[in-house]
Amino acid sequence: MAECILETRDLVKRFGKGGNAQVAVDGVSLHVERGKVYGLLGPNGAGKSTTLKMITGMLRPTSGQVVFQGHPWQRGDLYRIGSLIEQAPLYPNLTARENLQVRATLLGIPRQRIDEALETVGLADTGNKRAGRFSMGMKQRLGIALALINRPSLLILDEPTNGLDPIGIEELRGLIRSFPEQGITVLLSSHILGEVQHTADSVGIIVGGKLAYESELRPGENLEELFMDVCRKERSL
Repeated sequence: MAECILETRDLVKRFGKGGNAQVAVDGVSLHVERGKVYGLLGPNGAGKSTTLKMITGMLRPTSGQVVFQGHPWQRGDLYRIGSLIEQAPLYPNLTARENLQVRATLLGIPRQRIDEALETVGLADTGNKRAGRFSMGMKQRLGIALALINRPSLLILDEPTNGLDPIGIEELRGLIRSFPEQGITVLLSSHILGEVQHTADSVGIIVGGKLAYESELRPGENLEELFMDVCRKERSL
């Protein structure tokens, strides 16, 4: 296997204590190769978002380990990890540029990176239009720009095509596929199998909190058929 920029080792997350504890993630070990797009799949409630939240420090694992660039994850790694989890954290009354200026100020990032991020996501010409008036696709791209402003090595996207129309999905697909060429590895979760089929180099499938499948996505492989087979087998155990 090629070098992994990110691994999770027997990652577990339980909510609650004692007999009432619920296991959301159960021993998940992911292997995300550097310079690739990794698609994390699973039915609703399977544990995808919980896994991503542990990787980005939004939740603390009950047990297990996250390894980033060969060392145990530490909070300082967040400067090298960009993420868009759930809705983009936008200020609706500010322009795209002003939203990025707020983030740049908070992180102590040079202002020239604002133009770089806006250009990357295709929002350089939005002028004085406020983010609250953006289309859903523009809001998603602005959210990605916020995640890119610190020039991350790893970009994590949770259901990035939610609410987008077909044109917005196609544009976002092209944007995501362009990131590895810029030295950015992408880990994305999605329930839209067709989009992952066109976007990802490898996939992991989580069912009932467990990683039931992980492999490269082979040319011509029917991802929908693979996904259904994996889910049926796991649920029959």
